[in-house]
Amino acid sequence: MTESLAVATPAQALALLSLPQEELFASATALREAAFGRNIVLCAIINAKSGNCTMDCRFCSQSRHNHTPIEVFPLLPDEELRERILQLAALPVARIGVVTSGSALSGSELQRLCKVIAALPDHVRPRVCASLGKLAAKDFADLSQSGLTRFHHNLETARDYYASVCTTQTWDQRRETVLRACDASMSVCSGGLFGLGESWEDRVNFAFNLKGLGVGHVPMNFLHPHPETPLAGQKPLTAGEALTLIAIFRHILPRATLRICGGRPLVLGDRQSEIFAAGANALMTGDYLTTHGQSIAHDLEMIAALGLEVKCDASC
Repeated sequence: MTESLAVATPAQALALLSLPQEELFASATALREAAFGRNIVLCAIINAKSGNCTMDCRFCSQSRHNHTPIEVFPLLPDEELRERILQLAALPVARIGVVTSGSALSGSELQRLCKVIAALPDHVRPRVCASLGKLAAKDFADLSQSGLTRFHHNLETARDYYASVCTTQTWDQRRETVLRACDASMSVCSGGLFGLGESWEDRVNFAFNLKGLGVGHVPMNFLHPHPETPLAGQKPLTAGEALTLIAIFRHILPRATLRICGGRPLVLGDRQSEIFAAGANALMTGDYLTTHGQSIAHDLEMIAALGLEVKCDASC
C-alpha cells in the first residue's frame, strides 16, 4: 500500500470506516512509514500554571466553572521552571512543552517566561514549546525574540461542534490565535480532544479544518472524564474507536505528525502499542496536566520492542 491511499474529501474519509481494521491499519502504517520511516518522536510537558481558568470548557478539570479537586498554583517561579525544563532536556524527548492554564498569560507573566526561555542553553532552547492561551501579535513577537519556535494551541473539535463544549471563546477566536502564531513564523502544534460526544462527521471535518490551516503537528487527546465536570459521566472511547480515529486522521493528514497525548492509558490500555500501526508517529510521555500518563521508561521499552526508533531532534 502507498501514500496514494490518502483521502481528499470528507466523504472518502468516512468511507474508510467500512474497511476491516486490519486493512485500514495496513494502509495507515504505509502512510506513516512513507512520511517518517521508523522514527517515533516523544514530547513531555510541564504544568507551569494550574487551575483557576475563566474558560468554561465542559471537559476541563482546570476551569473555575468546574470543581474537580486539583492542585491550583500560579506560574512557577523562574528558577523552578528553568530546572524542570533542564530535567526534561536530559531525556530523549524532542520537545518540552510549557503549559499554562487560563485564557491567556498576563503581560508580566509572559515577560517572565520570555526571560526564562532566552536564558536557556543553546542546545535546549530550540526544543521548548509553549501553550499559553490566546495571545496578541506582540506577544508572539516577544516569544519569537526569546527563541521560542513552536506554539501549541488546540482547536479542540470541529468548528460546528465547538459551542457544545465551550461558550467563553469561539472556535474562530482559537483559529485566529493559531494564525497569529503562523504569522510570527512559528511552527504550530494544534489538535484536539475526542470523545466529547462528537460524531464521526465532526471528527473528519475537524481533520480537514486542520489540513486547511496547514497544521503540521497534531496532538490527539482522548477524554478522561474528570469528576465535578459536566462531562464526568461521559463514556470514554473504546480502544478500537480511538485507534480507528488515529488511522482516519493519518489518511487525511498523511504527512502531519500525529501525537497521541492525554487519555492514552485510560482509553487504550494494553493496546497502546497499536497506535503506531494505526498511523501515529509521536506520543506524549510522562504525566499530563492533571492526570497520570506512562513513564518514559515504559514508552521507550514499548517503542524498542516494535523495532521502531526514537528520534530526538528539535525539528520534529
